[in-house]
Amino acid sequence: RIEASISGVEPTTPVPGGIANTGIEAFIQFSAHKDAPAPPPETWDAYATKSEENTGVIAMIDLLIKDLDKEMTEATTQEKEDQADYEEMMKDSAEKRAADSKALTEKGAAKADIEEEKQSREEGKASATKEHMATMKYI
Repeated sequence: RIEASISGVEPTTPVPGGIANTGIEAFIQFSAHKDAPAPPPETWDAYATKSEENTGVIAMIDLLIKDLDKEMTEATTQEKEDQADYEEMMKDSAEKRAADSKALTEKGAAKADIEEEKQSREEGKASATKEHMATMKYI
């Protein structure tokens, strides 16, 4: 900028060089010229199936299935028994409520009779007391 302001001419920009302005002219692979790698080491024998292990796993899965079936059967049986017990308890509860309602009605009626008798005796006592006071006053 200073040069341009003094001389009046813009300086030219140098042409970038290499790949992506890095200065590297070409990629060269040196490893392609090396010798071939050594063969891999020997491994175990040829592939053989492990039938003994497979049958062990299958037997374990079969055992799990049998256990699950047994537990499901037990759960179903237990649920049926619990349902029957619940229905019986509901039936007993309904009978007890009916009996309690009947007993409450009978006790209410007995209480009403007793209170009526009490009231009539109190009235009789009051009239007897008045009569007795009148007799005492006359004497």
